[in-house]
Amino acid sequence: MKKLTLLIAFGLGYVLGTKAGRERYAQIMGTFDKVRQDPRVQQKAHQVAETARQQAPVVADKVTSAASSATAAAKDKVGGSSHDVNHDVNHMAGPQGDLP
Repeated sequence: MKKLTLLIAFGLGYVLGTKAGRERYAQIMGTFDKVRQDPRVQQKAHQVAETARQQAPVVADKVTSAASSATAAAKDKVGGSSHDVNHDVNHMAGPQGDLP
């Protein structure tokens, strides 16, 4: 997957940075369109999209779990409830008075 990303980035950079003229640009875009319309490329693109759709709930659950663990660890470190955290934050040393 990293090779594909590198190849796409290189190709995009080449197309955007080329000074070979309009004919070369048309040739590059023609090749790009042929590759994009290739049934094998279409099939892989659909497979990637389907895999992403299937894995989205799993990833969301893992992120939610990690966030909950981090929240619990932070509360334990600070000493308990979120009220205590808010109280500590509001009484921290810092600039006093109204700011312009």
